[in-house]
Amino acid sequence: MPPALGFFRRHWLAALAFERRSIGFLALGLLHFAALGILLQTEDELVPRIIFLCAWVLLNSLWLALLRRPVVAASASLIMLVVLLLASKFKQDVLIMSANFLDVLLIDADTLSFLMTVYPNLRWWVAGCAAVAVPLIALFWWVDPLRVRLRWAALGALASVAVLSALSLANPMDRDKAFEPVNFISQFARSGVLAAVDLSTRGLLDSDAAIRDRLPEAVPAACPPAQRLPHIVMVLDESSFDIGAVPGIEVPANYHNHFRSFDGKNRSLLVEGAGGPTWYTEYNVLSGLSARSFGHFAEFVTRIAAGRVTRSLPNALRPCGYTSFSVYPWLGAFLSARGFQKTLGIDHFLDAKDLNSKEVETDEFYYNYAADLIAREKKNGPVFVLSYLMANHFPWSYRWRPDLAKDWQDLGNGSVNGHRIDEYLRRQEISARAYQGFVERLKRDFPGEPFLIVRFGDHQPLFAKHIVDPKLDSVAIGRRIDAGDPRYFTTYYAIDALNFRPAELSSAASGLDAAYLPLVVLEAAGVPLDATFAEQKRILGRCNGQFYLCANGAEVRRFNRLLIDAGLIKQL
Repeated sequence: MPPALGFFRRHWLAALAFERRSIGFLALGLLHFAALGILLQTEDELVPRIIFLCAWVLLNSLWLALLRRPVVAASASLIMLVVLLLASKFKQDVLIMSANFLDVLLIDADTLSFLMTVYPNLRWWVAGCAAVAVPLIALFWWVDPLRVRLRWAALGALASVAVLSALSLANPMDRDKAFEPVNFISQFARSGVLAAVDLSTRGLLDSDAAIRDRLPEAVPAACPPAQRLPHIVMVLDESSFDIGAVPGIEVPANYHNHFRSFDGKNRSLLVEGAGGPTWYTEYNVLSGLSARSFGHFAEFVTRIAAGRVTRSLPNALRPCGYTSFSVYPWLGAFLSARGFQKTLGIDHFLDAKDLNSKEVETDEFYYNYAADLIAREKKNGPVFVLSYLMANHFPWSYRWRPDLAKDWQDLGNGSVNGHRIDEYLRRQEISARAYQGFVERLKRDFPGEPFLIVRFGDHQPLFAKHIVDPKLDSVAIGRRIDAGDPRYFTTYYAIDALNFRPAELSSAASGLDAAYLPLVVLEAAGVPLDATFAEQKRILGRCNGQFYLCANGAEVRRFNRLLIDAGLIKQL
């Protein structure tokens, strides 16, 4: 090669190397600056921001250990952060909760089916993002002149895990924050630490390791041949509780009558979710068990229980000839609702597709559907129906269905974060009228047919936590909720009977944990108790209406072990 050409080639390669190095440093700086921007926009306090930084260092360190290239590692880490951020925002839109580490750990066919149904174009969005991201990573691979030794990557990973773990354990997640659109990355990272600790120390379900007691051998209940059993309708009254118990709230005349049972008593129900998770109460009233037994995994209780928990109210009713239905207002793949309820013995699970329903139907729609089911199926024996209501679902920021309850007059109550208390009360009035119409139809269309109707509130409305004790700020409210303050978990249950008198109401206390509601239903209907419900009745007697909190959880841990040993809870 001529000297001049060799000189030119050497200088051109040196210039190219210099340019690649400059571009590499520039790209690395921009990627880290983008991560800093996400931190400042989404994390609102010091500890969450430090945890975010630890998560960012951990992701980069893991990619560096694999690839050794810091620009590529930063780009892959940033893509993961953005995907997690978008997934968390999606979950906030659907469940009003942030993404959790277990969302990844427990992903299943139902979850994918739900996502593809709600977002049919999701696969094309994923393909489009991949089409953009892959060439960018390839470009970063080419321009990245830097290399990091494996020992430095390992040191960064270990240090970030140590700090992340220490902060997560020393500063437990504020439960209230999970319902707010903030701290997405730090909450996800914290949940990963807590999940790892729980899985390694106690497993998915809280239960005693071993006990001497055993449940008697399962023997089918001997249903009284001369007794005509009632049709049972359980009504999940969305977001409903007696808001008149909150100081300073004006309610309509005769408002409290809606929460009153046939015997004139107003009964309160202590649920396990504050302001949102219907599926906690769904688990309580179908299985007769506690969602809190799953600890930090309670958010995923229906997905975990599907295929594993068979002890339930529907299965206890089956020996007496009951056919069970669930009238579910959304997609059956949501939180594995269909799989969960089928495992618990629901014979026919009818979701929004089966009902041909819109996104939010009136309560009258679901009541009429339940009545039509009973008319069609009663010839085959007694019917059990669990029907959900939707009219009182959030948000309460606008006048829903102004054509209903046209005579309604607002009472001058204020608003909470845009949610109007008077609108909440108006929807409760619409629901109460729909229920009265349902009762009148049962009397008219089924003369002489016995009915047991049990209505219950699944949780308080999301805004209620701010009016229970207005002096408290969000941090204090979160601490009260974490401590199990009953003011944030109390709803109601009401018992009505048509053409028959409940056989037994000794368990129907004025204050009752939701896990006991199946026991109340069985006794009121006159269905003999199997060994598990007989044992739970003894627990009720010892615990004065409490379940999970009784004896600091000892009763529930023992009961869970009894069910595991009896084969009614599996693989937990």
